[in-house]
Amino acid sequence: MLSGMQSHDGPLTRLRQGHEQSVLDLLRKHGPLSRAELGAHSGLSRTTLYDIVAGLVESGAVITSTPQLEARKRGRPVEKLSLNSDAGEAIGIDFARRAVHVAAVNLAHEVIGSASKAHAPDLTWTERADIAERLLASLIDVPSDDRAGDAPEGNRTLQLGALTAIGVGVVGPIADPGSQDAHARSTEGLPGLLRERFGVPVLLDNNTRLAALAEAVWGAASDAADVLYLRLSHGVGGGLVVGGALHRGTYGMSGEFGHTTVDAGGEACDCGGTGCLETVASLDAVLRGYRAAGGQADDIAGFLSAAASGDQAALAVLERIGADIGAVLAAVCNAVGPAVIVIGGELVEAGAALLEPVEQALRAHVMPMAWPRVNVRRATLGEAGSALGGIALVLHESPLLSRYPQPIPQEHA
Repeated sequence: MLSGMQSHDGPLTRLRQGHEQSVLDLLRKHGPLSRAELGAHSGLSRTTLYDIVAGLVESGAVITSTPQLEARKRGRPVEKLSLNSDAGEAIGIDFARRAVHVAAVNLAHEVIGSASKAHAPDLTWTERADIAERLLASLIDVPSDDRAGDAPEGNRTLQLGALTAIGVGVVGPIADPGSQDAHARSTEGLPGLLRERFGVPVLLDNNTRLAALAEAVWGAASDAADVLYLRLSHGVGGGLVVGGALHRGTYGMSGEFGHTTVDAGGEACDCGGTGCLETVASLDAVLRGYRAAGGQADDIAGFLSAAASGDQAALAVLERIGADIGAVLAAVCNAVGPAVIVIGGELVEAGAALLEPVEQALRAHVMPMAWPRVNVRRATLGEAGSALGGIALVLHESPLLSRYPQPIPQEHA
């Protein structure tokens, strides 16, 4: 078990973590920097910066180097600091409703690889963990530029070393999300099972919320600090990234946009409500609506194919759904004020036939002064999104996975 994920949440620890995160972020953004350059960018005092850098170097997260002799002009060589991409990997797993997705990222935030496998919806957690373990094994010997695949080949070895952890996404609400104490009734036994399998800390959160974080870190909204994410899949949910941080809410229920009422006289929803967005915009609901209008499709791929070919019933369904989606997103926008709205999930493959009605409804319902500032984008990370979000969770919650100072015993305080 890594000691780096122990809970030492005093003000000094949080301050140090914040300084370390700031230094790591600067090195990710600018590449190798000298201590003087880091000081200029970070605004930290010389003493504080040198202490933080020393800890980062000791942990292995940062390495030092000096320029080659011929590259130097004169005087003493200036030591450069950079992220150590070989310090280890962070692992992300997404246990979706009907598939397992995994991904690995090194400490320099470089995606090493990802892999996925569909499965029947009634598998046990042990069976799903078996799939995750096999998929992670498939990432062994992956070349660094091989970003996806079910059984990739190459020569890049996955390093399960001292700087590893697992961020895990699951369906449904989570108690104490983002911590080692996270749990839910539907995931009973899963964190312990994964800790036993991999021997590393496990952080758990809602997988759709993790997809939102991933899009903000690596995906469609990587240039924005305030992001609203909506996923249109077997379920309808989302996530909020506010000020660059994942917003979870007091009870871990943030992002449940699919349970906003759009038709008070509509169908009953699994949440206990009536006429929720999920009852009209989930994949099964879309297919039911299309078939009720006389359309013929065995699955969502058939529906999307019909829409792409100009089928009027399919286009009418998308227009109606798009208006409902846009109205819900507008209400959230008026409350939160995001710079970017990211829409993902299988249904977004409909493209303009869905997104144009969404934008029309947004324009109609968002406050006029806000509309020109709202940017609607399609998600870019695909199936790997939630697994990558698990990794982002690990890197954000504990940027080093190293040993933070132990609390001072009371008798010595």
